[in-house]
Amino acid sequence: MKHETINSVYFIGIGGIGMSALARYFKAMGKRVSGYDRTETVLTKQLQKEGIDIHFIENLDLIPKDVNLVVYTPAVPKSHSELIFYRENNFQIKKRAEVLGMVVKSHFTVAVAGTHGKTTISAMVAHILKYSSIDCTAFVGGIMKNYDSNFILPDSSNQSRYTGTTKMVVEADEYDRSFLQLHPDIAVITSMDADHLDIYGNENQIKETFSLFAKQVKEAGILIYKQELPLNGFKVKSFTYSINEVADYSAQNITVKNGNFVFDVQTPTSKIENINISLPGRHNVENTVAAIAVADRLKIDADKIKKSLETFQGIKRRFEHIVKTEKLVFIDDYAHHPTELKAAISAARELYPGKKITGIFQPHLFTRTRDFADEFASSLELLDELLLLEIYPAREEPIEGVNSKMLLEKINLKNKVLLTKDELLTQIGKKNLQILLTLGAGDIDKLVEPIKNKLKI
Repeated sequence: MKHETINSVYFIGIGGIGMSALARYFKAMGKRVSGYDRTETVLTKQLQKEGIDIHFIENLDLIPKDVNLVVYTPAVPKSHSELIFYRENNFQIKKRAEVLGMVVKSHFTVAVAGTHGKTTISAMVAHILKYSSIDCTAFVGGIMKNYDSNFILPDSSNQSRYTGTTKMVVEADEYDRSFLQLHPDIAVITSMDADHLDIYGNENQIKETFSLFAKQVKEAGILIYKQELPLNGFKVKSFTYSINEVADYSAQNITVKNGNFVFDVQTPTSKIENINISLPGRHNVENTVAAIAVADRLKIDADKIKKSLETFQGIKRRFEHIVKTEKLVFIDDYAHHPTELKAAISAARELYPGKKITGIFQPHLFTRTRDFADEFASSLELLDELLLLEIYPAREEPIEGVNSKMLLEKINLKNKVLLTKDELLTQIGKKNLQILLTLGAGDIDKLVEPIKNKLKI
């Protein structure tokens, strides 16, 4: 796919975090960009402000008929009328992952994969490069607070910057095996926990697919992976990282000062001392070690790495403080897998010891709830109080017997209740809260402002 042959791109599901970053890329390339999404969000409104035409009703009268490329995601149903029209009329149609693979193909690419941590690490790597004046383009699966975007342009955003000189940083998504479209120069693998079993079937299939991704690193490339993962024996140069184990890159002397983590990182050749990050949770110390490993392999000066990390503000909806007063702290987090829930709740417990922690959780997907019900119960039992919402279905149809009531019954917690969104908003202002967490990847983010408005602050 050559840029000069494309002048108009249409996105079906343009409001998705990965799709919107690609839309922004093509817009920056001077292409005409438009799209459809079923719901209006903060992100779609931002895209419209950037000059991208979006509609929210399936309507063949509203779609462009002169596009060179139609991009869609696996979340779009095959019965979607616009997708059917473009297929029946032989337009060039490609999945998001395939297009991303084509975009980065001719560039030096850093791809960050894993069931947890990939958004934060890819954003950190991009920020380190940007701070160090290294020309980079980044596609990240979250809104980076430093840039208020999921997409980073090179310093000079004209088309000449896309001739191969810019380094591409991409979040490599395992859903639907999307990341197998990538052939990176540097790959990071953070975790291979069971997830997306509707796609993979079992945990072994997930591990095998991550191994396939690792094998796609270019011959002269580098693989960086968490020490505990069963990944070895690859022909490419490999490095491990950890905060718990002996590894090529390891965190040492971890302390908390003024609410920040301060620590050293031992590299294969030196030690970087007194790294200071404002992100909560020890999992973010580990994420930082992974990002440092990438920067070190790119031969970025240690002082620049340190200074860039001190200025890194994190990702929206990744342990994002909405309210922070002496009486009440309200944090919003994207956690939607048992491991992520455990990390978020544990981070809150570490930051605010002795405080009562109330969690509002919206399960994401019927299949995920079914497959990990016991693990969800175990993680949610770390709360002092649980307010549980109904499952957000996303792309799925209901599954008989799989609902939030089923999950609630498994949770061994004295203070737990199942609520509708309306009931939640009615009751939340009446509660005596200390630490409040909203948790989930569905549309719970739309409740953040209404909840904030109901709180006694």
